[in-house]
Amino acid sequence: MKPNEILGIDIGGTGIKGAVVDIKTGAFLTEKMRILTPKPATPKAVAKVFSDLVKAFDYQGSIGCGFPATIKKGTAQSASNIDKAWIGTNVETLLGNASGQKVVVANDADLAGLAEMTYGIGKAKKYQKGVVILITIGTGLGSALLHNGRLVPNTELGHLELNGIIAERYASNVVRKNEELSWKTWSKRLNQYFVALDKYFSPDAIILGGGGSKYFDKIEKYIKINAEVLP
Repeated sequence: MKPNEILGIDIGGTGIKGAVVDIKTGAFLTEKMRILTPKPATPKAVAKVFSDLVKAFDYQGSIGCGFPATIKKGTAQSASNIDKAWIGTNVETLLGNASGQKVVVANDADLAGLAEMTYGIGKAKKYQKGVVILITIGTGLGSALLHNGRLVPNTELGHLELNGIIAERYASNVVRKNEELSWKTWSKRLNQYFVALDKYFSPDAIILGGGGSKYFDKIEKYIKINAEVLP
């Protein structure tokens, strides 16, 4: 491993993905690999897939891992899109032992937010001041809240309620697929969610990430809030 290289692994509700990246530029140095998240996604089962993925890269060195839960001192505090057995598990220790490498774990959307502000559209000077929210649209609705470029961790804004329903169970990309929603219906649900974020946090910008963000051209015309919304 070279000094500027690190293996990044994202553990999601449907897939576990990884690639070696350049930490100075954010560029992928290898092809991305993806393995389906095991069902049930117990700590033991996920640790096995994690270890297999590390071996597939023939990698030795530090690993950064995004995990779909609130993380405090390496330990999972929640488990909305993964097995409940993770709650109270030290994810860093488990995955480190499984792979034989040093593993640093944080909430997946928090890491996406930091990456966007460091390498992506968020690095523009206009977004480094004020409040920026990144929303990952996928199995759930992940969130990263940033103020003046600094992360406020573990916000889990996908758990806000809309019409008595947790937002990520009402407007995520998986919900769109499972309920076979039209683009218009799904877009209006997302807009309801963005209206709530706009009301509670008055962000200067909402940046969209995750698999659902690639459909921005289909939803853009239905998004009507004060904050700038961009993919």
